[in-house]
Amino acid sequence: MKTVNVVFFENNAPIVIPNLSQQFTEALKNRIRNQSSLNVVRNEGDAIFEGRITDYNFKPVAITANESAERTRLTITVSVKYTNNLVPEMSFEQSFSRFREFAGSNIASQEQSLIQEINRELTEDIFNRAFANW
Repeated sequence: MKTVNVVFFENNAPIVIPNLSQQFTEALKNRIRNQSSLNVVRNEGDAIFEGRITDYNFKPVAITANESAERTRLTITVSVKYTNNLVPEMSFEQSFSRFREFAGSNIASQEQSLIQEINRELTEDIFNRAFANW
């Protein structure tokens, strides 16, 4: 395998965060570039990653006595279709989900760093699922 195509991951989550699709797609491309000798191409590659962001949500996980959130969990879920054109039996379709908890209910100051951390874990999971047999 020499080339891989990463198709833009659209955000189909109920909560749409600007640039999340771009951030995730670029994070996956960077993971492949940094951890393999594969060339990321725009056209048909030896392998193709495609999919969509299916969920982006916040849930309180610890409530204070006055019923406000002491800790909140941000979860991002991505549906991935991986097509291996050289070894078709290695292809898969799977959802990947990761979360981060943060203090309080004010996400604004922490959201971008949380997204980066979650994207790092998601792309690692996806990369390992596709290429762990190398």
